[in-house]
Amino acid sequence: MLHTFAVYVDNKPGVLNRVASLFARRAFNIESLTVGHTETDRISRMTVVVETDEYGARRLEAHLYKLVPVRRVENITTAPQISRDLALIKVAVSGEVRTHVMQLVDVYRARVVDVSPDSLVVETTGTEDKIDSLVEVLRPFGIVEIVRTGRIAMVRGAGLAEHNASRRNGVAVTAASASPSDVSAGSV
Repeated sequence: MLHTFAVYVDNKPGVLNRVASLFARRAFNIESLTVGHTETDRISRMTVVVETDEYGARRLEAHLYKLVPVRRVENITTAPQISRDLALIKVAVSGEVRTHVMQLVDVYRARVVDVSPDSLVVETTGTEDKIDSLVEVLRPFGIVEIVRTGRIAMVRGAGLAEHNASRRNGVAVTAASASPSDVSAGSV
């Protein structure tokens, strides 16, 4: 089963390498990895998708917390979420074929972001399946190049904190009952 983790880390050189190395050392293949800035200065968010079972997911989460630059880890696999991929697809086109490709792109709610005499660049976002489908439809026209991001995902609503209360030894922890070190360690 694919598990999706949101990993909040310090935005410093070498952090991506440390996190990716942890997965390699534990013999987990990363299916998808995206990293970007968050709403908090000096904090980045990694969305990591890994094929593993429930036990492996719990092990990975525990090992990630051992890394110094890791601030918070959320396994958002079962949480209600919005997830998207992005792709840029360069297609070789000319003449009447260009119009046909533009109509196909419109059906997929994608858009043409660059036009040259012999090619188009199409931008599309959506699920991995939707992007794969568009690629297969465009393949007969001659795909010159494809660039894809990994999955990005966000929990719906107020967030994971509302979905799963923070827990310690099976007991819910609230900000009022937690010690200052508990609150700062879990906050980003």
